[in-house]
Amino acid sequence: MFVALQYLLPHHRLCQLAYALTRSETRWLKDRLIGAFVRSYRPDMSDALEPDPLAYPSFNAFFTRALRPGARPADADARAILSPCDGTVSVAGHIEGSRLLQAKGHEYSLEALLAGRSDWAARLEGGSFATLYLAPHNYHRVHMPLAGRLSAAWHVPGRLFSVNARTARRVPSLFARNERVVCAFKGEHGPFVVILVGALFVGSMSTVWHGEVTPAGVRRGVRTLEAATDSELRLARGAELGRFNMGSTVILLLPPGAARWDASLQPGLPLRVGQRIGTLES
Repeated sequence: MFVALQYLLPHHRLCQLAYALTRSETRWLKDRLIGAFVRSYRPDMSDALEPDPLAYPSFNAFFTRALRPGARPADADARAILSPCDGTVSVAGHIEGSRLLQAKGHEYSLEALLAGRSDWAARLEGGSFATLYLAPHNYHRVHMPLAGRLSAAWHVPGRLFSVNARTARRVPSLFARNERVVCAFKGEHGPFVVILVGALFVGSMSTVWHGEVTPAGVRRGVRTLEAATDSELRLARGAELGRFNMGSTVILLLPPGAARWDASLQPGLPLRVGQRIGTLES
């Protein structure tokens, strides 16, 4: 019933409502929203730069809170592939030709995920992927798994289905249907792609190059994103690249022969930014 109901919901209108509520700086409203969230999800505030939830000016500021320095040290091995987010492994493995595993019994195509960008799909066919789920209580900024220079970025409009495990098992091509921001990089060891996938109540994502990419109410076709003229396109491994203005999913794509995932990278494994999830092979 939960999944069936999602087909009927006005995804983007709900997103517009969430956008307005979560950015309100009306004290009584933002305090009630934050208080209800803290009671329900019990986020760990011990590693936040500002540990008092009610000190934030809005719910969104609290939700996208920064960490204190040193809270997420990067693995010291220069060849380690880092987790780009706090969250849980949904699935990780090899791209079989151009097909990725979504959940047991469900696959989807690489080209659909990349919204028809055959140039990038060709570079990644037969490579490796990891799908990482961010729960509401997680830290919601996304970081670089490897050092790299932004080569291209594009915004793909779409639906906003929930991305939890229950929905992933029942909605075909979920991640290729939901709204998303694709960031493609040139790394020292080859190309790689980081995709921020929107979800129910998550129609707004930001990157350090483009600012807020998907403000509520703006829905167009696939569009190329242009970085601000003063942006530094190259980021170090572990640097912040973007954030979700509610929770969702990150998909990491690497080309064939580039990566060997750690044996521990199995569904359900909890992750933290900077944690080693694999090793560069080339």
